[in-house]
Amino acid sequence: MENTQNTALTVKNLFGKDEVRNKFQEMLGKRAPSFITSVLQIVASNSLLAKADPHSVYHSAAVAATLDLPLNNNLGFAYIVPYNQSVNEGGQWVKKQVAQFQLGYKGFKQLALRSGQFKGMNSTDVREGELKERNRLTGAITFDWVQDEAERSKLPIVGYLSYFELLNGYSHTFYMTILEVRAHGQKYSQTFQKGKGLWNDDFDSMALKTVTKLNLSKNAPLSVEMQKAITFDQAIVNDSETEDVTYVDNEPVVIDKEAERVVLMIKEAKTVKELKALEPHVKEEQLDLYTVRMDELKATK
Repeated sequence: MENTQNTALTVKNLFGKDEVRNKFQEMLGKRAPSFITSVLQIVASNSLLAKADPHSVYHSAAVAATLDLPLNNNLGFAYIVPYNQSVNEGGQWVKKQVAQFQLGYKGFKQLALRSGQFKGMNSTDVREGELKERNRLTGAITFDWVQDEAERSKLPIVGYLSYFELLNGYSHTFYMTILEVRAHGQKYSQTFQKGKGLWNDDFDSMALKTVTKLNLSKNAPLSVEMQKAITFDQAIVNDSETEDVTYVDNEPVVIDKEAERVVLMIKEAKTVKELKALEPHVKEEQLDLYTVRMDELKATK
């Protein structure tokens, strides 16, 4: 779909166009009107999404339609979430509100079962005392599950696991401690680092998604649909048809202008004293920046 510039364009106006409605009609048939309604409801209930680039909302919705997954935050199959993207415009980094497509762990499960290669699969949390043995040599993991749900709910969560079994008998269990899950989120998600988004609002669902996605991508046969889902997951979809995406969690961190100016001054200074001479009003936190970067910059002098 052509991404024309129109400052007055809203998501509601875009999805009201015949070409957009016809596109969803081709993908979903009679279910297209209700699907479009669900997208508009999601946008209306989120003030940040309402400000997002309408075309980014369209492409995220088109991905969900292509994968035939419902967009309903309560169901947990797929989401359209707002993201404050950094965009380089004329050499200046500016913020732009866009929509990001995210697949839920139920979406991964649905796509896997739909492939016809799986006998069954499941993801769950693991409570204190349930992990009994972890064989580092064979990879086998043994659990002893607490059967009383009321008693189990009182125990702290210590990890998350994903399990699947194929029709040919092959099975695999993938387990991560809660610390490993948090480390994964910290490493790969800027929204996690900032305490925002689904990692903050629904940690359990994101943890279950993490172990499910890693287990399937590392250990299971992937259908074309599953490969496409992994490509689009947690990306800003620039074009859903050509699979042109931007992985926002890997974009460069924006440095504020004041800090950037001090970094430039550091290149001219060899000591903190010289830095103060260059900038008498340098702040303590900027001196910290100088100290952290000095060894690295010395190597480039």
